Amino acid sequence: MSTLHEIPLRTLDGGAGSLGDHAGKALLVVNVASKCGLTPQYEGLERLQQRYADRGFSVVGFPCNQFGGQEPGTAEEIATFCSATYGVSFPMYEKADVNGAERQPVYVELTKAADAEGAAGDIQWNFEKFLVSPAGEVVGRFRPRTEPEAPELVAAIEAQLPEE
Repeated sequence: MSTLHEIPLRTLDGGAGSLGDHAGKALLVVNVASKCGLTPQYEGLERLQQRYADRGFSVVGFPCNQFGGQEPGTAEEIATFCSATYGVSFPMYEKADVNGAERQPVYVELTKAADAEGAAGDIQWNFEKFLVSPAGEVVGRFRPRTEPEAPELVAAIEAQLPEE
């Protein structure tokens, strides 16, 4: 695959898709979990979605059960939790491994990107964030404890918004 946009994916409800469905938008790709100490970050992610969706931006969630078994639910349970608890309106893809031999191909590409300290490689924990340009290039990596509305993340998102 030559770009992130071309990698085939399945949506949380089982439909076919890809990040190419969001081509031309800045994306914040996040591995999420429902039973994690960082789960309240869904609130900030949803606020970013609401604030910037009409300006060519979307959060994209990938549920992941690799860190402490913190996303044990079925696709339906995950969807219900996200909607009922946090009012999540951004796209969610099927549960995925983000590390290891079964790493989802999107994450094979994403984990090549380095964070602000220059470290690439494995995802550290739930809620690691990757900023993808409208052209499909990884332009930022933010570790799990970076809050969605942290000034450095918001500035990076705003710098990637398509020209109006």
